[in-house]
Amino acid sequence: MKDAPLYLSPRTEPPLASLLENASFLHSLADALGSPLNVLVPDVVARNAERFGSVYRRHHLSGRVYFAHKANRSSSLVRRLAACDPSAVGVDVASLEELRHALGCGFTGDRVMATGPKDPEFLWLAARVGATVNVDSVAELEQLADLAAAHDLGTTDVLVRLSGFESEGGSGGAGTRVLSRRSRFGTPVAGAEAMWAALERHADRVRLVGLAFHLDTTGLEEKRRALERCVLLMDECRARGFAPRVVDIGGGFGVGYVEDAAEWERWTTALSEAVLGLRPPLTWRGHGYGLRNDNGTVRGTAALYPAHRPVAGPGYLDELLTRPTPVLDRAPATLLLEHLHDLYVEPGRALVDQCGLSLARVAEVRPLGDAPGRYLVRVGMNAADVSLEEHGVLVDPVLLPRDGSRPGTAADEGPVGIHLAGNLCLEADLITRRTVFLPRLPAVGDLLAFVNTAGYVMDFHAHHAQRQPVARTVAVTEEAGGTWRWCLDENYSPSTYAQGRLS
Repeated sequence: MKDAPLYLSPRTEPPLASLLENASFLHSLADALGSPLNVLVPDVVARNAERFGSVYRRHHLSGRVYFAHKANRSSSLVRRLAACDPSAVGVDVASLEELRHALGCGFTGDRVMATGPKDPEFLWLAARVGATVNVDSVAELEQLADLAAAHDLGTTDVLVRLSGFESEGGSGGAGTRVLSRRSRFGTPVAGAEAMWAALERHADRVRLVGLAFHLDTTGLEEKRRALERCVLLMDECRARGFAPRVVDIGGGFGVGYVEDAAEWERWTTALSEAVLGLRPPLTWRGHGYGLRNDNGTVRGTAALYPAHRPVAGPGYLDELLTRPTPVLDRAPATLLLEHLHDLYVEPGRALVDQCGLSLARVAEVRPLGDAPGRYLVRVGMNAADVSLEEHGVLVDPVLLPRDGSRPGTAADEGPVGIHLAGNLCLEADLITRRTVFLPRLPAVGDLLAFVNTAGYVMDFHAHHAQRQPVARTVAVTEEAGGTWRWCLDENYSPSTYAQGRLS
């Protein structure tokens, strides 16, 4: 008996859902601009910023939502955010070129947060335009102060990013020592004394406005511990004569890619069964995504993003702010309010949720001789153009036939399992290692739409290997009546394309 197809259906919301329904429009874009092609809906990023803002209002908090620019290099998204409420929305830049880009897209320096590794040119421009600098170490702070003195840049606002949080209690019970995971960013809390001393030495050049952290985890409890520790450390900073007012909790709010929890559970269960040999492989050449068979037992950890997330984005922030902290037993929102602190967040993936998709033209379809009923489908993109595998994201593409009325054949009736190959002359160039099930067999000229790729997937790893084209990017807006307008991403302006609507 043939195994039932294992789908991972993408989660889609308006207006992205209605855009996918307009296959003729998407085909016309790909005809004009080629494959691969990235399509962005800038109005959605403004809606997402507003959703984060609604969580602030629910908890009576003030502060800013900073878009982590590294998630997407688009101009249209940054320009649309620049047009949002200046007091509520900013941009987090992690390089000199991102800073230049943000300023060119309309952000003023006071709405910019400079994070990440910083060279002198980056620090100089950040200080020059009045950005807030999120410093990782004493050495970085000293370099910033020296530049400010040498070039008479005045006083720069800084946040001190901390790491290595430690607390008592947690899931291990009272008296258990709990340490956050290691990070190469930030100053360990245990060694923060040197940072406070450096801030005092350079008080004429840098001004401490708050404390920050960015933990590489989805664990709410770990983030609550870090937030609580920052609030307590802010009290210590005030006792030393500083006047901090901000706690920056970074990003990591997550996105739900797969619509159906049951589909995700079925697929992950089937992966373990396939690794054990209890069912046919689900992947190219039996790839286990980090799992292995050790004498009949599944070992290892699946290197997969939790593609179905019932709580993500603004909802994750709301939950983080609501549940009590482990030591003071107070809701984080309450702690921030009682201490009159502002809250900063730096969402990347979550802020561009449902903001875009990536299109690939089907270039070849052929049966796999060693896998009856399976097909190899080569598309006009490579794994760097839609880096789902790089980020462990598993989700099905949406098939957009060239001709919606094309009659089926015996070969493409019903669900079919395919392997998606890219356009590079490399065995490893697979769009996804798993077998993807589609409702019918694609044909040459059809499009595959990879949904919700704006966060780290569509351009984070893109390159010109073998002189293959990198995806062009367009911005689209939906008008009254369901019609769509488009322009090149670099030509988008909120003042020109101000008629977009969110249905």
